[in-house]
Amino acid sequence: MHLELIAIIVEEYDSAIEFFVEALGFDLIEDSPSLTNDGRPKRWVVVRPPNSATGILLAQADGEKQRLAIGDQAAGRVGFFLRVTDFAAAYRRMVEAGMKFETEPRTETYGQVAVFTDISGNRWDLLGPPESALL
Repeated sequence: MHLELIAIIVEEYDSAIEFFVEALGFDLIEDSPSLTNDGRPKRWVVVRPPNSATGILLAQADGEKQRLAIGDQAAGRVGFFLRVTDFAAAYRRMVEAGMKFETEPRTETYGQVAVFTDISGNRWDLLGPPESALL
């Protein structure tokens, strides 16, 4: 058993794809036409970190209730955790891609961490191993 996908509600597909692929370095796994349950057109868009089993379904908001959830899917908490093997390199690449970090990198018992927000405003931890050198 494994967790295959999680959904993140986004404002618009193409800008979300660009963010996850260009800024975070994820792979675009699928971008296919699809239909809503009531037959309206939508897209099935999946991105995934390289070498990862779990992907993210980028779901464009459909209706006011979903629009209100954009950027607040974890009620203001850090809700997503991206573990990398080379923290310094990932942090530098993300900053160069225009990523906005809410915190400076710091070392905790579980490793290095810095909080960033995605294109929709959701909060993420960038996590690295504890033995990595700080920037």
